[in-house]
Amino acid sequence: MPAIKDILYVRFTVTDLAKQRQFLQDFGLHTEIQDGLLIARGSDSKPFIYLAQEAVSAEFVSVGFEADSVEDLYAIAAIDEVEVVDNPLPGGGLITRLTDPNGFCIEIVAGQQPPASLTVGTRSGFNNGQEKHRIGARVAFEPGDCLIKRLGHAVLFVHDFATTFAWYAERLGLIISDEIVMENDGKEQSLGAFTRCNRGDEYVDHHTMFFIHAGKAEFNHAAFEVADWDVLMKNHYELKQAGYRHSFGVGKHILGSQVFDYWKDPDGFTLEHFTDGDLFNAAFGSHKRGVEDLVGTFWGPEGMPGQ
Repeated sequence: MPAIKDILYVRFTVTDLAKQRQFLQDFGLHTEIQDGLLIARGSDSKPFIYLAQEAVSAEFVSVGFEADSVEDLYAIAAIDEVEVVDNPLPGGGLITRLTDPNGFCIEIVAGQQPPASLTVGTRSGFNNGQEKHRIGARVAFEPGDCLIKRLGHAVLFVHDFATTFAWYAERLGLIISDEIVMENDGKEQSLGAFTRCNRGDEYVDHHTMFFIHAGKAEFNHAAFEVADWDVLMKNHYELKQAGYRHSFGVGKHILGSQVFDYWKDPDGFTLEHFTDGDLFNAAFGSHKRGVEDLVGTFWGPEGMPGQ
C-alpha cells in the first residue's frame, strides 16, 4: 500500500496578499512573494508549508502531502489514473493532484529539494520540579529566523466520515488514532476521527488529519508546531498586541495532548500554534473515545475553536 511521510502544506486564495503576508510573519513564519504567490515556510527542511494567491474571494484551495518515495507517488496516482507531472512550486520534484470524496483538492509531491536551513528561536534550559537544567544563569532567549517549525495537521469538515476515511486510507495509508463515537438510539455513531501517518515503528504525530463528520465540506483549521511553550506564549501576547483576532485557547487538549492557541487570519481562516503533542507508532493501534474527550482539556477552555 502506498504511504505518505507527512502533511506538507495548505494552500489558499486571500483577498489581500500584503496583509496576509504581514499576518503570517507576525504568526511566526518566514515569508516571501514570488510572481504573485505568497510562500511561507518554517525552520524544518521543507520549501514551504503555506501558499496563497490573491483573489476576489478567500478560499481554501488544497492540502499537500509528501509521498514516502517517487514510487509511492506513482502508486497513489495510479489508483485514480491521474498523471504525475513536474512540480512548478519551489523545491521542484514531482506532483500529482487528486480530488477526495468531498471535492477537496489533494496534492501529493515527491523528490523536492530542501531549501537553505533556517534557525528557530531557542531558550536556555528548563528548571522543573524534578530536574534543573539551568544552573547559575538567568533565562536567555535566542531569536531565530522564524518561530514555527512545521505544519503538523489539518482539520476538515466532511460530508461522510466513513467514505472519506476509506479514501484516504487507500491512497495515503492513514490510520485512526482516536475515533470519536457517541450512542444514538442504542447504536454507536461515528463523529469523525483523528488519523495519523502509518510509518511502522517510526513515531509520528497523534494526528495528521482530523475528519469531522458534518454533512458538509469545509476547512476547519491548520496547526503549526512551534519550538516550545515560551515561544507559543510570547507570540500569543505579541499577536494580541498587534490587534489580531484570537479564536480559542490557550489550553491543553486531551486527545493529542497539544498545548494549543488558535488565531484568525485576516480572511477569517483559523490557524493554530501548538507544542508538546503526542507521538505514536503503528503499535499504538486505534481507539474509540467519547465527545467529552474531544471537547475536554487537561486545562484551559473546553470546547472547539469557533468558526
